[in-house]
Amino acid sequence: MSTTPITLQPTRSTWAAGRTALLALLARDFTVIKKDYKIFILRTIIQPFLLCFVFLFVFPKIGQSVGGSSKGATSGADSFATILVAGVVGISVMFQGLQSVALNMAQEFGFTREIEDRVQAPCPIWLVAVEKVLSGALQGLISAVLVLPIAAIVHASGVHASMHIHWLVVLTLTPLAAVAMGSLGLVLGTSFEPRNIGLMFGFIVLPITFLGGTYYQWDHLAPIKIGTFHWLQTLVLVNPLVYVNEGMRAGFTNAPHMHLYVIYPVLLLFFVVFLTIGLRNFRRRVLS
Repeated sequence: MSTTPITLQPTRSTWAAGRTALLALLARDFTVIKKDYKIFILRTIIQPFLLCFVFLFVFPKIGQSVGGSSKGATSGADSFATILVAGVVGISVMFQGLQSVALNMAQEFGFTREIEDRVQAPCPIWLVAVEKVLSGALQGLISAVLVLPIAAIVHASGVHASMHIHWLVVLTLTPLAAVAMGSLGLVLGTSFEPRNIGLMFGFIVLPITFLGGTYYQWDHLAPIKIGTFHWLQTLVLVNPLVYVNEGMRAGFTNAPHMHLYVIYPVLLLFFVVFLTIGLRNFRRRVLS
């Protein structure tokens, strides 16, 4: 008596299974944020609030000069406020990407090895890393929405930030900046051991922050040079935050900024490079 072998057909494709797992991992991350939303909001707004409070409220009140403009104190303060508002949005996107990806990654690769629970999801290992980047990018977008009103209204009387929203730039560049910063968080989170995570802030995050054009425009670094070589203006071109902040100025203000045909491709290049390195490091750390 012959028997006919039974062939079991998958109920759904590999792509559909991976997509379901990706959405489930994202839902899990945002469920955690929802439970601790107060901490998330405080973590998001405290730095932008302090930046705006000190530079745009305290400094004008005590007569401290900001802006360095030759057109007068009020004009200089307004110009500085416009520059700072866009920079505050950019730096918030960066910090949210680093904190939500790098710090969480360091924790999950720590002693508890919590990452092992994630990689058991029915999807490729690289998709778990991509989910981390997407989660960080979405949190970066939320932070931009939260801090923009703060950056626009926290200032002394007589100091006004000139806001002009260019929606096409905002809706295309902000997500690109968010995924680029999330990918940077993946690189840092998989490159530093949990016990050395403090070195990440001292040697990488602080230089990126202070040389990222948050408080000034990139072209204002031109006077710093050796002979005819604009060494600092050239050096900071390796800093992804420069392009994020210049892009935010293009999207939220009419202030002079780096050309968009430079910002878009360079940010896209940073995203591809960071994601490639991050995925390689993530796989190595998981399989070690």
